[in-house]
Amino acid sequence: MFPYKTSFLLKRNTSQALYLQLSNQFITLIKNNTLPSNTKLPGSRVLAEMLNVHRKTVVACYEELLLQGWIVSIPKKGTFVNTDLPLLHYQKSTNDIVKSIKSKANFSFKKSKILERKTFPELTNFTVINDGVSDHRLTPIDDIARTYRRIASKKSTIEQLTYKSTYGNIRLREALVSYLNETRGLQITIDNILITRGSQMGIFLTAILLFKKDDLVVVGETNYIAADVTFSQSKAKILRVPVDENGLNTDAIEKICKKKRIKAVFVTSHHHHPTTVTLSAKRRIHLLNLSKLYNFAIIEDDYDYDFNYNHAPILPLSSHDSLGNVIYLGSVCKTVAPVFRIGYLIAPKDFVDEAAKHRRYIDRQGDALLELTFAEFIKSGDLDRHIKKVLKIYRQRRDLFCKLMTEELSAYFSFEVPKGGMAVWTILDKKYTWKQVSETAKRHQLEIGDWERYDLANNNHNAIRIGFASYTEDEIIELVKKLKQTMNSLDFL
Repeated sequence: MFPYKTSFLLKRNTSQALYLQLSNQFITLIKNNTLPSNTKLPGSRVLAEMLNVHRKTVVACYEELLLQGWIVSIPKKGTFVNTDLPLLHYQKSTNDIVKSIKSKANFSFKKSKILERKTFPELTNFTVINDGVSDHRLTPIDDIARTYRRIASKKSTIEQLTYKSTYGNIRLREALVSYLNETRGLQITIDNILITRGSQMGIFLTAILLFKKDDLVVVGETNYIAADVTFSQSKAKILRVPVDENGLNTDAIEKICKKKRIKAVFVTSHHHHPTTVTLSAKRRIHLLNLSKLYNFAIIEDDYDYDFNYNHAPILPLSSHDSLGNVIYLGSVCKTVAPVFRIGYLIAPKDFVDEAAKHRRYIDRQGDALLELTFAEFIKSGDLDRHIKKVLKIYRQRRDLFCKLMTEELSAYFSFEVPKGGMAVWTILDKKYTWKQVSETAKRHQLEIGDWERYDLANNNHNAIRIGFASYTEDEIIELVKKLKQTMNSLDFL
């Protein structure tokens, strides 16, 4: 007889019922053919005594196995492993028990080199350079949590717990329409806005709707890598134009338009990603005129509108769009904290309607309670108060970072002090490479990150973004210290 007592391991201090533990282990023995087809199982009393469990546990186990079809009960004969079960084929011997999911699939599927990004382990005492993100430690979490609790406690909120509109919560849409019209000079209605899970979803939905295979999209020679990847995945062809101190070169765009039919231009007009330069007023008007003349879309990602240190924010292209050429994307994520995945796509109604159809199949709807929370967060003025608070802090951090870089590292790096945003476009002296810096920096507990992604056009500009907003002043001093140690080490190589 099969030695049942040694084949089962029952744990009494777990949340899973004993009869389910027992039935799952029976299933494993049947699957790996330890209990072959038509094997007779012990009676419930006998097995209960063997395993030192209550008979009801074994009865419940057998009932579960019967319901699932693993065993059959034949009156006056007993309980047997089902004879109709096919043998499960393993690559190894039939005695091997599958204990975990394999690392490689045994079927074919599409893989994309475009989507690959380097990942870096989180190491203790390491300073990791980012490309400009907000400091999540400054998040007004108490205010947000208080609003969330108040909303969740209302009886009327129960209606928000089911499926709702794919356009996003109506109260958040109304709040954003009012807020964006007031702060950004837009002239939109609720029909023009779709709530997204951050601006990246907006870029993704826009690419799905705009591009067929080999459609042309114009971007800067340096550009936001996530947009490049998204457009490439959509099978669009990327054409690059120069970027200078005035932003995208619109004369170069016009030359392309005279020769080829382009479908869209992607622009981060406020602070070009990655260089942080602002698209000049002259080029803004020129680009809008070109879009109307040649009927292409302008995809405007206004990812850091709120962070300007030298002047008031410049109104987006969308505020001047009278014919419906601009698709305007933004988010709350970068302003408050990345965890709050709330963004928006603003466009003509017919485009928004189509985007909402597609959104249904990648993310049925957003988090209604979170969206209601941020509707209140905006209407109460809490968002504006948070922006004013962090704007002052980020400006101080920018000033300190640029001051230290100038005083300590001007022999190695050059840069323009950014007028806004959360990062500095930092150019390395041509005597060095970022590969050398990256490898040497690790010895000084500094992680440079994925420096290669800033030059997909292979222009050899030798620059990367170094964020400052997410570091305290002490952390900025430590970052610059480690970067100086790195460069001094390179000089001795």
